[in-house]
Amino acid sequence: MKKLIYSLSFLSLFALLVSFSNQHEYYVSVTKLEYVESQKSIQIISQIFIDDFEKVLRERYDENITLATKNESKSIDDFMAKYLKYKLDIKINTRDIDFKFLGKEYKDDIVYCYLEIENIKTIKTLEVKNEVLFDIYPKQQNILRTKIYKKDKSFILIPEKNKAVLNFD
Repeated sequence: MKKLIYSLSFLSLFALLVSFSNQHEYYVSVTKLEYVESQKSIQIISQIFIDDFEKVLRERYDENITLATKNESKSIDDFMAKYLKYKLDIKINTRDIDFKFLGKEYKDDIVYCYLEIENIKTIKTLEVKNEVLFDIYPKQQNILRTKIYKKDKSFILIPEKNKAVLNFD
């Protein structure tokens, strides 16, 4: 009888753990920003959990959005670009700068969004404000990694401190 109780307890615990396996405990994104001096461009890769991005796009634009499917709507890229332009603000030399949304790809449970800023001759100051997913997850953290003039810097941005500023004078 004890064996049966232990077995049922184990199976119940296992079922509970498996039911939560599709959700992740931490809310984090990673944005890499690199200045490629030879091309006079800033190349940006923003990595966001697919389920989190899908949730925010559903809430903002269309409740029927489903990411990472074979028959994905053509408007998904437009929605992603629109959201990122609203939540990711970049200033170079104190000027607001727009970036181009080049595209995206899915790997495992992450969407990689590729962005670019062209015609950047020099960077004296860089300010990045990243509020991606702050509107749906109050504990969201956005890691920002920069590589400018061969100098690497990293920041953790949270809703209370959503901006990183770098000076290169």
